[in-house]
Amino acid sequence: MLAIRRWIEKTVGMRGTPDPQLAMLTTLSTEELIPADHPIRRIRVVVDAVLAELDDTFAAMYASSGRRSIPPETLLKATVLMAMYSIRSERAFCERLNYDLLFKWFLDMRIDQPAFDATTFSKNRQRLLDHDVANEFFEAVVRQAKLRRYISSDHFSVDGTLLQAWASHKSFKPKDGSGDDPQGPKGRNVEVQWHGQKRSNDTHASTTDPESRLYRKSHNTAATLCYSGHLLMEHRNALIVDAELTTADGYAERSTALEMLGRLPASARRRTVAGDKGYDTRGFVADARDLGFTPHVAQNTSGNRRSAIDGRTTRHPGHGVSMRIRKRIEEPFGWVKTVGGGRKLRYIGRERNRAWFKITTATYNLIRIAALDTSTA
Repeated sequence: MLAIRRWIEKTVGMRGTPDPQLAMLTTLSTEELIPADHPIRRIRVVVDAVLAELDDTFAAMYASSGRRSIPPETLLKATVLMAMYSIRSERAFCERLNYDLLFKWFLDMRIDQPAFDATTFSKNRQRLLDHDVANEFFEAVVRQAKLRRYISSDHFSVDGTLLQAWASHKSFKPKDGSGDDPQGPKGRNVEVQWHGQKRSNDTHASTTDPESRLYRKSHNTAATLCYSGHLLMEHRNALIVDAELTTADGYAERSTALEMLGRLPASARRRTVAGDKGYDTRGFVADARDLGFTPHVAQNTSGNRRSAIDGRTTRHPGHGVSMRIRKRIEEPFGWVKTVGGGRKLRYIGRERNRAWFKITTATYNLIRIAALDTSTA
């Protein structure tokens, strides 16, 4: 045996060899594996504080007897992880949960604890929707930012974007069923000829997602089946104080912006709201002023248009400051679409996609709060 051992040492040298021997007993926990300075530790502190606020809501969601379920806190934490790590589906998340120890640590799971089944999300989704948990989670995250004095109560920006629905153009068919051809080609990806046909949301609807609308952002872009996402951002640290997802049309941005402004706490002080040229309409400017906000929107003077904002507003230095800061609202939109996976929505129906949009936007806030905690420490 000694000769064999010397031969191995001589052959392998300093290279080392794999050790296939399994540990029979270990006291290692996931807490010991996550570095003390890992950013996710600061995020988890905020998430745990938010979920503690929602404890009464979670308690009201379940019966006092019966088979134990996966805790709703676990499902919400899992949704946060999916947004932060760009995981496209719940099934892919559960597969990764089996071997990703950081995920297990974040969900308070043991190393040897198996992942829950992906159908747990779908079986509990309606319960979460019925109790409006996504909205309460978002509001609790905003309250955590307010407790840290990260949020301005005087200056805001609004904007909207299009989010592509989980539906194809081929599902956009006449509502009266006249487009169904029993003799036509069958299959999953059949060829369809729309040349010469007039298609609009008044006469057509998607058979996959009837709540989606065919819409385009400008004349230079193609129309897609989509929803409209809206954000209200404060100007101190560019945190999102409200988010909404609606059906897409030409009036959704302005009407939803006014709705979000109306949900803000009342204030005796005059506040400002910034926006792009799309908000430069007489109706929006008048309604915003009625709500107690001075509209710092970009002037739209293209063609023969006359801006609803005159020199009484633009002469003040605050208008220029708002024009500069309002562009930061594109940052959360970009994060939601790229990292958060929202370039193409993953659910069918406005209610489910709205809940996803709320939680994903709240996740963006969580990352910003954790970063601000570090800079102010």
